[in-house]
Amino acid sequence: MTPAQKQEVIEVLKEKFSQYNNFYITDTESLDAAQTSTLRRHCFDKQVEMTVAKNTLIRKALESLDSEKYAGIYDSLHNVTALMFSESPKEPALIISSFRKANNGEKPLLKAAFINGDVFVGDNQLKALTNIKTKNELIGEVIGLLQSPAKRVIAALLHNAEKGGGVPAAAVEAAAPEAPAAEAPQAPEAPAADAPATDSPAAE
Repeated sequence: MTPAQKQEVIEVLKEKFSQYNNFYITDTESLDAAQTSTLRRHCFDKQVEMTVAKNTLIRKALESLDSEKYAGIYDSLHNVTALMFSESPKEPALIISSFRKANNGEKPLLKAAFINGDVFVGDNQLKALTNIKTKNELIGEVIGLLQSPAKRVIAALLHNAEKGGGVPAAAVEAAAPEAPAAEAPQAPEAPAADAPATDSPAAE
């Protein structure tokens, strides 16, 4: 590979590292051509970009972007390296896990992962990465937490009603703000109610 070709690869890698907040560094050395092709197809189906590159070029690309930011993964750049770029922080981990299970093997081996600024080093991190929350999952959990207080109040009311208890305090509090509104229309009727009192002198 000529210096010009190496620089071209570095520029392509820099573009990928800048584009994705999540990427995995894996070891695919023992995979044969057929297995590698299958792995690439799985990645493609899940919108994960898989790229095999020389470790020295990967490091140069990372160092030229931000040497300190990626310092935690430099020691993982050895043997054959396949990079997996993904919008999802856990999709590559799921692909690796399912591929291993289908092939009864230990490859691809996870060497490191860079997830939204955090570095995970070692194959023992794979299981944790398969359980990491995606943005949509986190949003769903927040919505669930916001809805839970209302659900608890309803559940308490239903539970109390089933047991034949009195009016729950929550129900009293909920009804309290409505009381003034209910009495408001009666205020202008008070003078009309006093009208018969003015007729008393005339009757005498």
